[in-house]
Amino acid sequence: MRGYPGSLTVRLWNGAQHTLGNASSFTLVLRHPAVLRELVLRPSPVQLADAYFNGLLDFEGDLFEVIVLKAHFERLALNWRDKLDLLRHALRLPPRQGLQLADITGRFNHRHSRTSDREAISHHYDVSNAFYRLWLDEQMVYSCAYFRHPSESLDQAQRNKLEHICRKLRLSPGDRLLDIGCGWGALVCWAARHHGVIAHGITLSEEQLAYAQERVHREGLESQVTVELRDYRDLPQDSRFDKVSSVGMFEHVGLRNQSLYLNHVRGALRPGGLFLNHGITHDEDGWNPGAVASEFINRYVFPDGELDRVSNIQLAMERAGFEIIDVEGLRPHYALTLRHWVQRLETHREAAIAQAGESAYRVWRLYMAACALEFESGGTGVYQILGGRPDGGSWPAPLTREDIYR
Repeated sequence: MRGYPGSLTVRLWNGAQHTLGNASSFTLVLRHPAVLRELVLRPSPVQLADAYFNGLLDFEGDLFEVIVLKAHFERLALNWRDKLDLLRHALRLPPRQGLQLADITGRFNHRHSRTSDREAISHHYDVSNAFYRLWLDEQMVYSCAYFRHPSESLDQAQRNKLEHICRKLRLSPGDRLLDIGCGWGALVCWAARHHGVIAHGITLSEEQLAYAQERVHREGLESQVTVELRDYRDLPQDSRFDKVSSVGMFEHVGLRNQSLYLNHVRGALRPGGLFLNHGITHDEDGWNPGAVASEFINRYVFPDGELDRVSNIQLAMERAGFEIIDVEGLRPHYALTLRHWVQRLETHREAAIAQAGESAYRVWRLYMAACALEFESGGTGVYQILGGRPDGGSWPAPLTREDIYR
């Protein structure tokens, strides 16, 4: 750990304990010597994560402090003598035995076919509705909330977000709304109940479909809301909606399918209609599958997920025939949302493990904490882009944003 800027305690499998720095802010617990062996032979933060998921490594203290180790390992540079000395000691340690998490990356090739997209969505979202219910808000919204102030509750912030989207789309009674990637049905039900629209949601997750359909029935919205299992590429060609929303789904489309996706959205939207695209972005062009963060996300969390710059997404929307009406960055909102999710997941640790297993609990805990730090650092962003399908030069929104904030 030479050069580590912070302070930590390392406890080994044999009970030995070493503190680096003046005051330890957390303790790493190495439960097997193979952890050190692998870190020397394959020095990657992904190896640390894999050891944690398998219970070979643990920590005591602040998870967010632990994640800072990622940056240390990425910039760690040793001279050749130190490398040879480390290698000599590492090869004396026993290799890793026992259960390892399956590497799912071989099942997905970023071609984003209908079959692979459905499998990827199922891998991520079909964990268990009960598992998600433990740490999501009361509306079951799995995307960035909208905080009026940092101390606002997650439940209120997610209600704010649903209403914010509806106002941006200028929903009116009788409007036909299509929600692509509708999740557990929060937005379609909110829009129908509070704005009088006729809403249709599509998803590739069977768990989400079952929950959303039961929700529509429970809330008595059968005459206004329908939800189905459908790929956006299979929308009927004669479908026409007044408004279209896509919230937290664009990340699954894939860069090679951006134009295809946006053309399908434009085809489903009537002239003069509005389209709101809410998606995560990052600060580099394209998607680098070899980067540590990309490898981690694609291997354990979002198979086939891909991000791009917000400017590239706007350009793709314009090339597909949309006029950009409004753009809003929500990066600090997602950082707050993720910290709420981590705290809620940790609070319900035992129930989460009972629902999804110890490894899944650890994956989600580390993933969401790491994402919170990424949003806080500015490496990752999230934007709502409001676009309109042109209709003879008409402007599909009021002259100002005052109606949104009434």
